[in-house]
Formats: sequence, C-alpha cells, structure tokens
Amino acid sequence: MTVDFVAELTAARMLAIIRGTDTGAAVAAGRTLLASGVRIVEVALTTPGALRAIEAIRSDAPVGSLIGAGTVLTVADVADVAAAGAQFVVTPAVVDSIPEAARRGLPVAAGALTPTEAHTAVGLGASVVKLFPASLGGPAYLKALRDPFPDVPFVAVGGVGLDHLRAYLDAGAIAVGVGGPLVGDAASGGSLEDLRARAQAYVAAAQRRQA
Repeated sequence: MTVDFVAELTAARMLAIIRGTDTGAAVAAGRTLLASGVRIVEVALTTPGALRAIEAIRSDAPVGSLIGAGTVLTVADVADVAAAGAQFVVTPAVVDSIPEAARRGLPVAAGALTPTEAHTAVGLGASVVKLFPASLGGPAYLKALRDPFPDVPFVAVGGVGLDHLRAYLDAGAIAVGVGGPLVGDAASGGSLEDLRARAQAYVAAAQRRQA
C-alpha cells in the first residue's frame, strides 16, 4: 500500500529521529515514542543494528504509525532498508539513494540546505525536502527558502528544540524532525521515563499548532 507521506507528516507535524549506540535501547526508545503518541519514527543507519531495530519496532507498531530509515546514502542502503520493512527513507544530503528510493516507491525526505539543493532533491524524486541543519538559519531562513518554492513540502530538522517547534511550523514547515532534543540518550540506554515525558510534551506542542 502506498503511503501518502506528505499527508501523514502534515497531520503528525513531527518526526522522531533515533540515533543511538545500542540496538536494544533503540528499539525500546522507538516503542516508547510510539506509546507516547509519536506517529512517525526514523531510525538512523548509524545506529548499531539499525535494520534489526527497524524490523522490531515496526513488528508491533500501532496502526497508523510509520517507521523509516535515516542516513540512507547509497543504492545498497535503499535495498537494505526496504528489506527491513522501512516505510520511508531520510537522507542528510542530495545523494544517490534519492532516485533509487523513488524508483522503488519509497517516500524520501531528502536533506538539503540551499535553494539549489532543494530544487535538485525534488527533481530526483524527493517527496519532502528536509531542511538540514535547520538551526543554521532558523525559521527566518526557512521562510525565505519557501518563498520561491511555495509548493515544496519542507521539514525542519537539526537543533529543533521544544521552544522552537512552533516557530518552524509558523514559518511554513509541514513538520519538524527532532532527534537529540527529544530522544536524548534513551537510544543509548538512558531513561525511558524521561523520554516519555519529552515525547508527550512534543506531541502536545505539535498538535496544539493544528488546533
């Protein structure tokens, strides 16, 4: 079944990014995020055992959630994450994985910072442009970038703290992607209780923006 990734992101308003040092902790963090109301979760391939983590998190994920792979760089990476059951891919830059994922029908959030990169990513088949690192220019830069590309769905990723979430959404992002400020050290064995509290705060803030 084809996923309308743009619609799902627009509804959820946020994407959680897991980047840890332990497979089991990454799985536990993913399950905690989903149980706390987060609907879209990305596991970065830099996490040890990331493919196993994607499989495990997706195996008992709630209906309506999406589990994807991040830091997907190569054609081989796309094959690996597709086999693991990833429902979308995320890249940090304009890389070879974008057209390959698009060819396979996997939605792509392609990393880009400049107007040229954003335009190139869309031309290669990206469903969404991941403005990364968003903190470099902040919400004002996102707004300036959207002016010439009003029809491109942007997701702001990189240094998006809870206090900044609304500003990025108000500047025109369809969603924000949050790693460290949300997940903290939970994917490396840190407190899941603390993660639960942060996740609930982020979900509440994202949904409040919709009201």
